[in-house]
Amino acid sequence: CVGEPWNHRAIMDGIGITANTTQDIWKDHPEKVLGTTAEFVQKNPNTARAVTAAILEAGKWIDAGLQNKNKMAETIAQRSYVNTSVDAINQRILGRYQNGMGKTWDDPNHMKFYNDGAANFPYLSDGMWFLTQHKRWGLLKSHPDYLAVAKQVNRIDIFKQAATASKTSLPKSELRSSKFMDGVVWDGKDPAKYADSFKINAA
Repeated sequence: CVGEPWNHRAIMDGIGITANTTQDIWKDHPEKVLGTTAEFVQKNPNTARAVTAAILEAGKWIDAGLQNKNKMAETIAQRSYVNTSVDAINQRILGRYQNGMGKTWDDPNHMKFYNDGAANFPYLSDGMWFLTQHKRWGLLKSHPDYLAVAKQVNRIDIFKQAATASKTSLPKSELRSSKFMDGVVWDGKDPAKYADSFKINAA
């Protein structure tokens, strides 16, 4: 299991262990996604901006303090959402881990929901990374225009408008550099070369 709250439930039930946390694999990685069709955004631009701004406001509220984190954990632990114990949620939110074999630790790189706006920015480099994995595993037969596709999918224009409405800071660049657990640094600068660099692939 990796470091998700629902995987923590499996550990608490004695049917799983934490082999690694997702932060160990890719620090501050992209995770949950708000997705719609392009047609929806075209027809409902105000709704798209408002929903995005609401998510930014919610993330800001969660990260504002322990009381808010606990309230969030109580809410999503309910049967209509994740349907688990509050501890299965809030311990991971706070970065408190147990591996299921007696080891416990506090992870300073705990889950973030706002992080001064950086937690939700739709970096183009992140979008391109997912495309490189589609190419790696044969879901794409040829290299696409990685940057052009990422720009179509990761609607930074909508995000920026929502950021203005919610007074959310924006990063200096739409690309970011990430170091993975294998030591490789991904920055989005040469996605075709990166996609072809894996010894293990669909070919």
